[in-house]
Amino acid sequence: MLIAAHNKAEISMLKTQLGKEFEMKDLGAVKKILGMEIHRERHCGRLCLSQQNYIEKVLQRFNMDQSKPVSTPLTGHFKLSLKECSETEKKVEQMSHIPYSSAVGSLMYAMVCTRPDISHAVSVVSRFMSNPGKIHWEAVKWIMRYLRGSTDVCLVFEGQKNCEVVGYVDSDYAGDLDKRRSLTGYIFTVFECTISWKATLQPTVALSTTEAEYMALTEAVKESIWVHGLLDSFGLSQQIPIVYCDSQSAIHLAKNPVYHERTKHIDIRLHFIRECVNDNTVAVQKIATTENPADMMTKTLQVDKFKHCLNLVNICRMRGKVENCYCVSQSPTSVGGERATPFACYK
Repeated sequence: MLIAAHNKAEISMLKTQLGKEFEMKDLGAVKKILGMEIHRERHCGRLCLSQQNYIEKVLQRFNMDQSKPVSTPLTGHFKLSLKECSETEKKVEQMSHIPYSSAVGSLMYAMVCTRPDISHAVSVVSRFMSNPGKIHWEAVKWIMRYLRGSTDVCLVFEGQKNCEVVGYVDSDYAGDLDKRRSLTGYIFTVFECTISWKATLQPTVALSTTEAEYMALTEAVKESIWVHGLLDSFGLSQQIPIVYCDSQSAIHLAKNPVYHERTKHIDIRLHFIRECVNDNTVAVQKIATTENPADMMTKTLQVDKFKHCLNLVNICRMRGKVENCYCVSQSPTSVGGERATPFACYK
């Protein structure tokens, strides 16, 4: 059981009450829960969340702990579709001995808890759970090779900054090679720290890039309202949530009713976002594609672009024993004359 509160006296009171009803043991300040490791720096108000031990165990389980690391979760040469699924009984029999579903499930748990950087890759390989092919298994192993070189990646939370809900949303038009459905990807930050993310196929086929972006924007707006309400229940004073989108046409569609006649088929989404914007429930703003971290949630990226997206949402690498927990602009392998730090940005 994990107990959190602003006042230590309230925590002590609750533990006393629970101790009267149940047989309990106080383990002190939390260091690990559900496979997630929690590291603190109380003097600077910083907390780091990682799954390094869990990921290392997963790699060992699937004999990937000695594999050669790679720099991105997937690359452009993986064109995964149903065409690569096992067709003959012989291939099905061969793939039945490969723990594809177990491996994807293990990766999915890491993705859900602390690893938004593999969201797009896991979303892609999870579509072929029922009948995977050899190339699909190669993609899963590629993800593990990426994790092999990035087991120390963690989410860094800092509480000194303004409590502002900021979201980034993007879509990949017709990204599914089989049914031509588009992909939705969003990522939200509070105190400039990543707290919510998603990468998934859209439920219907979009008829244009604008429609795909607009459907993704709808999902992001709904998430921003939920996150804002959650923080409000915690008593945190906030500004209006901001959702950044790199599609100017989708933003105009959310604000300007002049396009209504051309979008009757998405009329419900149209009115939902417009009411949110008009009521100042959420603000939708333009952002350059190069500065949109949600880009990594919808497509494979080059190494430099991928690392830039990670830096934008404060996803850092941990080095050695956690004694300090702050980002530096130097590479962890070339820090010059300065003291090397356990955490380093992807630069």
